[in-house]
Amino acid sequence: AIDGGKVQVHGDRVKRAKLVHVGDEIRIRQGPYEYRLVVQGLSERRGPASEATKLYQETAESKAAREALAVQLKSVHSMFQQENTRPTKRDRRELLRFKKREE
Repeated sequence: AIDGGKVQVHGDRVKRAKLVHVGDEIRIRQGPYEYRLVVQGLSERRGPASEATKLYQETAESKAAREALAVQLKSVHSMFQQENTRPTKRDRRELLRFKKREE
């Protein structure tokens, strides 16, 4: 994510060696979703994810925006669901008749 430019600290694109401090605002983009996090604490060593989640907090605006986008994407997806089946022989004949009518 860092190499792809999807991580920013205080609005600036960062490199892997960037040191973060308590109070820094980090913006992370994953697909269509954007997370805005505030660093609450630092750890001396790498640990489990359950401990890591205690070291940052997502902003309320970020949560609301992500939830709204998720609802919007679900509604759009349901409108454009495609059938995963091949056309039947009858469907192919109708397509051919339709194409011949256009010529």
